[in-house]
Amino acid sequence: MPTYQALPRFVKDFDQLSESDKQRFREAVAKFVEDLERGKGFRPGLRVRGIQGAPGIFEMTWAPDGRVTFQYGEPVREGQPHMVWRRVGAHAILAKP
Repeated sequence: MPTYQALPRFVKDFDQLSESDKQRFREAVAKFVEDLERGKGFRPGLRVRGIQGAPGIFEMTWAPDGRVTFQYGEPVREGQPHMVWRRVGAHAILAKP
């Protein structure tokens, strides 16, 4: 099972989401975790990709205008990825990922 941490900015962003957006985000994260555990890449619908001009930072789509940014951190458990959630919200978060 992957581990994660949330940066303070992510927590602030998340708190500002509507309840329905929070639920959509959680559903996308469940798929994201499934794909991480399977180890065969991410399903196309999540549109996980690197952010141009921000080396080591990635984005995932969780709604038509819903994005989350993350990076991989040092593993907490041997052999398991550690995710650092950076920002969550609309497409505009990509300006400061």
